[in-house]
Amino acid sequence: MTTPTESKRQYVLTACCPGIVGTTAKISGFLARRHCYITDMQQFDDILSNRFFIRCTFSRDTELSPSLDALRLEFIKPASEEGMEWAIHDDQSRTRVLIMVSKFDHCLNDLLYRHSIGELKMDVTAVVSNHPDLRKLVEWHNIPYHYLPITAETKSTQETQLKRIIDESKSDLVVLARYMQVLSDDLCHYLQGRAINIHHSFLPGFKGAKPYHQAHNRGVKLIGATAHYVTADLDEGPIIEQVVERVDHTYTPDRMVAAGRDSECAALSRAVCAHVEHRIFINGEKTVVFR
Repeated sequence: MTTPTESKRQYVLTACCPGIVGTTAKISGFLARRHCYITDMQQFDDILSNRFFIRCTFSRDTELSPSLDALRLEFIKPASEEGMEWAIHDDQSRTRVLIMVSKFDHCLNDLLYRHSIGELKMDVTAVVSNHPDLRKLVEWHNIPYHYLPITAETKSTQETQLKRIIDESKSDLVVLARYMQVLSDDLCHYLQGRAINIHHSFLPGFKGAKPYHQAHNRGVKLIGATAHYVTADLDEGPIIEQVVERVDHTYTPDRMVAAGRDSECAALSRAVCAHVEHRIFINGEKTVVFR
């Protein structure tokens, strides 16, 4: 007999393929024939790219259903017939996340807090920084801290060390929580689809030092933050989440910075949550994000 705990265990099937008739029926029929109960299904057909995206959560009858490994093996044939890119995840498997940070600690603090209360289904494998400032904070959470100082001369060596840490810690995702260094094109390609960055969102775009002070001087009326996947095109990767807040002439630069910190934390945590819950599909230069 299936125990209550086993019956509540969830699995997530994600797939994308060319938009053709019958894909949803093929997936639901495959699961039904194997005594899997669908608890949620979201789908989207992009008529511009002719790509179909689907995320399906289901539970298994542990007496009648195949094992997870067998499900994956049996799904290869129908997936190949549809030309799918797909995966089946055990919802209890936690994403291994490495966080990178410089000196600003608000996004790091927010992620570590959400992780500590179980809001984010992830294991933080390590924190990497080009400054030593946040070591005590990170080690208080019992997380390894790697200080990798960087200069123009040492950048290549530092990135080699970073790759080694990512590989040895078996990290699935890298989160740039206000890491104030530009990654090389080689590292961006290495992390394609598994690195998320956060930055402010302004019009016009204010680059360089103190962007919030620059924005204050120009009298902006909207501030916000954008979380996106990292690509070699600086700050132009597929957007995952954006947060916007209205400001006015009463805001001082410091108040604007504080509002910006809140936006950055919110956008980044939502993006990380969507990634670890397998809700994001990269669709060319865009994303499909299921809620």
